This record gives sequence, C-alpha cells and structure tokens, in this order.
Amino acid sequence: MVADLSPLSRSSPADPVERAAMAAAAGLRRPVPPGTAADLDVLLADDPDPRVRAAALGALARLPDPPSGSWLRAAADADPAVRRRAADLAPAFAAGHRGIAAGLLLLLGDGEGAVAEAAAWALGEVGPQAVDVGAVGRLAQVAGSHGDPLVREAAVAALGALGDPAGLDAVLAACADKPAIRRRAVLALAAFEGPAVDAALEAALADRDWQTRQAAEDLLG
Repeated sequence: MVADLSPLSRSSPADPVERAAMAAAAGLRRPVPPGTAADLDVLLADDPDPRVRAAALGALARLPDPPSGSWLRAAADADPAVRRRAADLAPAFAAGHRGIAAGLLLLLGDGEGAVAEAAAWALGEVGPQAVDVGAVGRLAQVAGSHGDPLVREAAVAALGALGDPAGLDAVLAACADKPAIRRRAVLALAAFEGPAVDAALEAALADRDWQTRQAAEDLLG
C-alpha cells in the first residue's frame, strides 16, 4: 500500500536504502494510487535520511502536476544533496508554478557549488519564467564572478538557452574565460546576433583550445 511509504508507518523499512527504493517506486505506479503525493510529501518533510528525501522528490516529479510546495520544501532542505536534486528536477515542477523560477534564483546563490551549478542549468531550461523573475541579470553576474568555473560555465549556458539580449555582454566576456567556459560561450553565441557576436566568433577561430575553434567554425560554417 502507498500509505506504507509514511515514515510513521510500522511497515516502513528501517534501512534508508529500502525506504528510498519504496519512494522511487511510488512515482512509477500507474494509475497513481490515491494519497501517493501526500505520503511522498511526508517522507520529503520528515525522513531523517537525505537519500530518502531526494528519492521522494524524484517520485513526486514523476506524478501528474507535481506539487510546487514539495519542491519549495526540498529547495530549502538542510542537506545540499537534496537541494541539488531540487534544482535538477525544477523543470518538472515549473509548469504553471512561477515560484519555482524564483526558488531557483535563491539556489543560484547557494554556498555549495554543485547546487548553484544545477540551479543555473535549470534556469536555462525553465525559459520565460526565468526571464520574468530577473534571472538574466543574476546569471550574468554569476557568469562573470563566481569562484567555481563549473558554475560560471552553467550560467553561460543558461544565458545562451534563454537568449535574452541582456545576457549578451556576459556571454561575450566569457569568451575570455577558461577553455571549457570559452567553448560554452561560443556555443551560447548561437542565440544572439550582431557585429559583436560576429567578431567574437571570428576571434574564437584562433583560440588556443581546438574545441573552442571547432565550435566557432561550426557556427560560422
């Protein structure tokens, strides 16, 4: 029974790996049994093991119309692994829920680099919602100043995915960053037009990194 998912249930396994497996399986059942979302939300809120909480969130993401309140709870979880899982799954919760994009902006400032990186990628995926909550300016700032190059790279990719003109200067600046970020910036330039974009692509043809050169050649070709 789905009710057995509750951590208060006598039949709930003591082993957190087993509880996580039960939670994950609940998200795959079709038709969805009544009470599934509520039971998973109890696990997300109360289970002491972050693996179980992350699994419960993943199961909720697979349900029709996953509840945004559950996502917001996971985004504020004390464990960074759960917060990162929330960022990864944000697009599944975002349809019709503007609060998800705003929550991702908060995660973009998370002290754990892996969480901020996942939040940046997700902001690029939620599209207009991210633009509406002011993500472009924040992503541009992160792309140019974050201490973790993986976060900068993800922010540049998100700016390319959003394609908002306000993000162009940050993408152009990223063309002078580390090789992986330069490659990402060149790819992001595909979303923009203008003389500055053309000049940046031409300059990338002479980049020290062959993958950056190849990306520029592909776009210009």
